[in-house]
Amino acid sequence: MSLSHYEMPLTLVTEYGGWPNRKIIDSYVQFAQTVFQRYRTKVKYWMTFNEINCVKHHPYVSIGVVEDNHPHLEQAKYQGAHHRFVAIALATKACHAIIPDAKVGCMISYQIPYPHTCHPDDLQACEEVQRVSLFFSDVQARGYYPAWTELMFAEKNVVLKKAVGDDEILRQYPVDFVSFSYYMSSTVSAHPEKLEGVKGNLITGGIRNPHLPESDWGWQIDPKGLRLALNQLYDRYQKLVFIAENGLGAVDVVGPNGIIEDDYRIDYLRLHIEQMREAIADGVQLFGYTWWGPIDMVSASTSQMSKRYGFIHVDQDDMGNGSKKRSRKKSFHWYKKVIASNGVDLSN
Repeated sequence: MSLSHYEMPLTLVTEYGGWPNRKIIDSYVQFAQTVFQRYRTKVKYWMTFNEINCVKHHPYVSIGVVEDNHPHLEQAKYQGAHHRFVAIALATKACHAIIPDAKVGCMISYQIPYPHTCHPDDLQACEEVQRVSLFFSDVQARGYYPAWTELMFAEKNVVLKKAVGDDEILRQYPVDFVSFSYYMSSTVSAHPEKLEGVKGNLITGGIRNPHLPESDWGWQIDPKGLRLALNQLYDRYQKLVFIAENGLGAVDVVGPNGIIEDDYRIDYLRLHIEQMREAIADGVQLFGYTWWGPIDMVSASTSQMSKRYGFIHVDQDDMGNGSKKRSRKKSFHWYKKVIASNGVDLSN
């Protein structure tokens, strides 16, 4: 269960200014304790914040910071992130006390980066993207700030304000597992202005990878990147790994009998499950996977209903018109069989 999924309470924004205000730590911990008590006999795996590293791109829904005319946005982002880290550590402590056999995890958005070429400049640029992306899981899973963050904060003119004991709290209560959303990889160059870009790769953009196909919305599809990401995260943290989101947004066409033959969705899922198998064979302790999402909904990235992810079709267009009738796609029946076989039977 995710404790917070991009639903920053408005009062905490208008009255306190969001997570840069340290007072919100207590509010979050109290909320977490309440939820742990309520569901202590029903939920054993918890995620603290959805895609916590996306504060870099949309600070309002992440930490309640309004970007317009902000005097020092980078300071607000990372100060807010620090307060979240402390709150997460304290919530982890509380969860272990209330539900002794429960596990608490962090959750990041991860598009594993590849260097565009083997040129050292591209490798360095890729490493810098990787560091900034994994900074948020580093602190939560390892329990301390990596050494390189001193330079990052200096370059961003960020001066963190820590209370006495914050570092000790982070060290004492790291998360138990690492979860992430994976939809694609990204390609990084030291000179992206000289290369063809790709618009579809979420908020990261990046360079087009000529070796990968694309979805209807230009997201580059990379199942093998999932295996790489799993190995990378497990090697880095030596903690259980969970895939919290993975999916394909596509245009679905309803056939004459009301049947949706979405073999492209089945192919996407099959290829990613095969790579999960490979990662497990590599030694990765992958303990869970959830698809985004089981039923069609308005896409968060484009605000379209026509960008469909679900196994269940909803009769509604981009303007909200339609009967709202639900119907099962071909992928629904296929995935039901996959679940029944515990991932063994991937045939059509």
